[in-house]
Amino acid sequence: MVEYRIDRRSGVATYVQIVHQTKQALRLGLLEPGDKLPTAREVVEATAINPNTVLKAYRELEREGLVEARRGLGTFVRKSLGIAPVDSPLRAELDGWAERARETGLERDDVEALFTSVLDEHFTKDQLDRKDRGDEA
Repeated sequence: MVEYRIDRRSGVATYVQIVHQTKQALRLGLLEPGDKLPTAREVVEATAINPNTVLKAYRELEREGLVEARRGLGTFVRKSLGIAPVDSPLRAELDGWAERARETGLERDDVEALFTSVLDEHFTKDQLDRKDRGDEA
């Protein structure tokens, strides 16, 4: 089961943080179709946020077709995202890289900026558009 972490200083709306963390868990294979999300009450108890915020996040995930609410049973994952399992060799390489970056004195924001710039070089909007059309493997 996913455990949400809310960063009140991030400037990102709380419900958006829940949506992003759920999507990340789906991409990493931590959540799979059929898995049950924590109840709103469980999330509220763990994070001290408003239950309506949790429900808003879950409605957004449902609108995107990722989860479905089953009356009286809870909210369940409908489909997965991506193919980047948490035990991927690439994750181990990235983990080592992040450790080296930290050891050299880079702050989290520095690492994020560096990583984002590299992603932007390799995953341009044009490449993504071609992939969506099926022009690229």
